[in-house]
Amino acid sequence: MVPAQAAGLFTAQRRALRAILNLPRVANLALATRVGTTPHDVVFQKHTMRLLRYRRETPAPYEEPLLFCYALINRPYILDLQPGKSVVERYLERGFDVYLIDWGVPSATDRTLTLERYVCDFLRSVVDFVVEQHGVEKLHLLGYCMGGTLATLFTALHPHAVETLTLLATPIDFGGRESLLNVWADREHFDVDAFVDAHGNCPAWFLQACFLGTKPVQNVVEKNLAFLENLDEPRFLASFFAMERWINDNIPVAGETFREFVKKLYQANELVRGEFHLGEQRVDLGRIACPVLLLTATNDHLVPPPSTEGIRPRLGSRDVRSLTVDAGHVGLVVGGKAHAALWPAATSWLAERSTSRDTSLPPLYEPGDPSRARQRFA
Repeated sequence: MVPAQAAGLFTAQRRALRAILNLPRVANLALATRVGTTPHDVVFQKHTMRLLRYRRETPAPYEEPLLFCYALINRPYILDLQPGKSVVERYLERGFDVYLIDWGVPSATDRTLTLERYVCDFLRSVVDFVVEQHGVEKLHLLGYCMGGTLATLFTALHPHAVETLTLLATPIDFGGRESLLNVWADREHFDVDAFVDAHGNCPAWFLQACFLGTKPVQNVVEKNLAFLENLDEPRFLASFFAMERWINDNIPVAGETFREFVKKLYQANELVRGEFHLGEQRVDLGRIACPVLLLTATNDHLVPPPSTEGIRPRLGSRDVRSLTVDAGHVGLVVGGKAHAALWPAATSWLAERSTSRDTSLPPLYEPGDPSRARQRFA
């Protein structure tokens, strides 16, 4: 064996020994890793849904609060994964009052919940609560992934309640075939009626299998190889365990909502065709006249940028801006590149479209004062 080969073998053996010796510490780190740590309070609840309000140490310098509308899939703490990797933190630092919807976990009896119920009942109730708490007429609305679709539907139906709309990796135009999800959901390959009729709710295991299956090598092989190579790197491991907790913390989706989303959006692309209805109400994207920010990731394999950008020609707004980053669907919210460049720009965009107030003066009302509340959505 030549000296170079011997040295390489010795280095590999030493690294393997160090990794083995680190295993107890790795196990302890996995147990100690926490997510969603930004201080918050549950301020409103309805059915399985909870509304979180994040605490501020100083009064917000802007009148309009910001509401995060998360997806009905997985858990919302991906938006507040860890300190330094938290979109919630970025908006708090920029000066906003921040709220986030946690939809909770639908039970077997919730299989009949429809998109209309989520948008026109639950989301409507949340918006009503938040604006009344702040004594304002409008709020900023930010939706991530499927949550962005819900936020879009709400804004089109109630444009007078939304000051700005930020869509983060949001599927709008389902006509493309860049994502395997669009291909797999095609009516020729997937009978969603039979699936929902058989399962009731869409099972969490099915959703996770679909998402992992879109990038099997990266999600299974490369990820675990990186883990083994970094057993002696605490910072890497802390991020790894946080992401693993979120990836495996799956929840089902209400059956009728899943049926509608697949049939009317993935298969029929009704939203951009102007044919989508919630109950008796047609959703007209042209009614969205507020400023709109479109945030996408160039390597998003679940919601390719053209799907989000597909809303642009159909909006009634003249103030539409797009920002993109070299990242994936999840890297868009937890990646270093996004937090270094995209989120400072996104929070500044929102601040420029917010109403400043003199925080040195006492408020003219107490939050929740019924005398300041407005009857919404008449």
